[in-house]
Amino acid sequence: MKQIKQLLLTGLLLFCIAPAIAQGKKHHYSKKQVPATNVQPVYVSPRLKEFQDIISRANVVFSFPKGFKEIEAPDDEDNSFDYALELPGKEFQIWFQVKSQKQNYTAYQRVKGNTETSLANPDSLYLGMGSAQALALGGTKGSYFVRTIPPRYLAKYNADAGKSYLINLLYSPATNYYKYALLVTLQKDHIGTIMAVCFSNEKGPEFFKNIDRASTCIKFKGD
Repeated sequence: MKQIKQLLLTGLLLFCIAPAIAQGKKHHYSKKQVPATNVQPVYVSPRLKEFQDIISRANVVFSFPKGFKEIEAPDDEDNSFDYALELPGKEFQIWFQVKSQKQNYTAYQRVKGNTETSLANPDSLYLGMGSAQALALGGTKGSYFVRTIPPRYLAKYNADAGKSYLINLLYSPATNYYKYALLVTLQKDHIGTIMAVCFSNEKGPEFFKNIDRASTCIKFKGD
């Protein structure tokens, strides 16, 4: 159990501290090294365009991480995701799911205090979403370890709350027979929820190195 906690903390730290590292880097240009101004437009695939439309409704921004390749996201009864990436040659994938909670929160505010109508607070839905997905991927509650993301790391993603789950996966074609996953949920109150699931066949340093390569690619817009 101690080893699992340490692995989860390591993954969480790598997922969350990379933005701070990136922000701390400064670019220096000599007189001969001038940033290019004639940058060619980047191709946006139909899948990415659809994902951008989804995340815009939840005030989320996404930057395609270097070295990754777009793949088809699973969309079935147990695993419904909006976008997916893989790292070629590394046995590593990431699935994304983003949901706007704006309309749900408006409806919740409308009936709040009404004794005849009851709606769950959308700001807490990320809890059920994360645990349900972890259970679907692992098969039992004992297959994953959950941890609350500290506020100082949430701030890197402009989030108000979040959880992380280290999961021992079911041996299943639905997850491409991967062995392990790190699932992260991020909540922006009244706005939306981000879920990212990272898959690997090992949970050592290489797994968390790959997570680090994509850890800055998605976040909520700043206030």
